[in-house]
Amino acid sequence: MRSATGNPMRGIAFKVGSVVVFLAMQTFIKLAGSDIQPGQVTFCRSFFALFPIMAYLAYRGQLRSAFYTANPIGHLKRGTLGIISMGLGFYGLLHLPLPEAIALGYAMPLVAVIFAAVFLGETVRIYRWSAVLFGIVGVAIISWPKLTLFREGGIHAEQAIGALTVLLASVLGGMAMIQVRRLVEEEKTATIVLYFSITATVFSLVTVPFGWQVLDLAPQLLLIAAGFCGGVAQILLTESYRHADVSTVAPFEYTSIVIGGVVAYFVFGDIPSGATLLGTAIVVAAGIFIIYREHQLDLERREARQAGS
Repeated sequence: MRSATGNPMRGIAFKVGSVVVFLAMQTFIKLAGSDIQPGQVTFCRSFFALFPIMAYLAYRGQLRSAFYTANPIGHLKRGTLGIISMGLGFYGLLHLPLPEAIALGYAMPLVAVIFAAVFLGETVRIYRWSAVLFGIVGVAIISWPKLTLFREGGIHAEQAIGALTVLLASVLGGMAMIQVRRLVEEEKTATIVLYFSITATVFSLVTVPFGWQVLDLAPQLLLIAAGFCGGVAQILLTESYRHADVSTVAPFEYTSIVIGGVVAYFVFGDIPSGATLLGTAIVVAAGIFIIYREHQLDLERREARQAGS
């Protein structure tokens, strides 16, 4: 669907802005400390994101209407999948170097293609299947060195578990993306964003008995900042789709690996391994090709509709 204002450069700027702010969120979470429970991190990310999101919706005059939904069960399914995916992703983020956590998260669009074929009945031809398989090879290259750390035990096993949790988060995130694609057929974007943050906030409270900590001031402020960043990044992402097509802005998601690599080096002293760089290049190439094919298929569908009208 074409954007309302048709300003691709502004859309790209908003998209890159969302990438930068999401990276700030991830950096704040890592700085808060690896011993914090993922459920506690998820609560802060979701609850404090509500403040900028609700302020944004109020500014646009959409706050009251955003609370109306005709499909509460759909939001519950999306929220359940999303909150588990988020918690697993945060565990991996806390126990993996930042570039590797980002790169493994790129598996989500690959999984979404598979689930779209299985659950939505979408036709996926050889080009996209080949890209998915190519991307999976890249994911294996990134994750294999971490998975072999299981043999060594100790602190290294935490990185192996972190890699597995990020991959599982990508699977659940792909399922959540499918649920979102169902919701957008009848629900407004503002409603989907608002209800996810509310659902994630409530569901994450279930993890309180599993080791939430009384935090010092510094990690508290870092997690609050992470939550605000998460909300602001969602707003920027939404605005990017308002000004440009998804196929135009989506490839700029991969700027996160470059910016994230710089942040990881200067803030955490992380240097990506050769396997991580190779695997990331493969996954990014596969992802960009899938985006390109989605764009081509969308153009074909538009032409077919115009020819039939």
